[in-house]
Amino acid sequence: MLEESKVEAPYLRISTFETFYNLNWSKVHRAVAVVIRDPDLSNEAVDEAMVRAYENWKKVSAMANSEGWVYRVAVNWARSRLRRRSLWKRLIPPTIVAHDPEVSDPAVVRAIRQLSPRQRDVVILRFLLDMSEADTAEALGIPQGTVKSRLSRAVDALREELS
Repeated sequence: MLEESKVEAPYLRISTFETFYNLNWSKVHRAVAVVIRDPDLSNEAVDEAMVRAYENWKKVSAMANSEGWVYRVAVNWARSRLRRRSLWKRLIPPTIVAHDPEVSDPAVVRAIRQLSPRQRDVVILRFLLDMSEADTAEALGIPQGTVKSRLSRAVDALREELS
């Protein structure tokens, strides 16, 4: 009997992670691609973050905002790669998939990319990933009031840029 439970537990864990992966990979990838500006690096970053989520699945699955955790890990990993390659300031203009219904207006994407990284993170989590202010604050490790102020300034900047 003890042997059977050892065999079943990993399958339950994999199934739960697979469901999480299938539901969230493309959504998180879209958000990371907007921030990172490099679709290939975004693929790698989300894959790396998902591997880390799987490795820590017991902890990650217990989080109220697992998706935000994966986003944050992916963005941090990608930015680290960009710093190492010294390409952050010299990136080639990104290609956004034109068929993506959530990021279909290139002017909006350009305006979001002109925000500071901190403002951009808040906008991406709140509007693209549709997280609450509390979930955004948890994902970024900042107070909820900071989320509100960054979001307010970011929305003002976006309005000005897009008008």
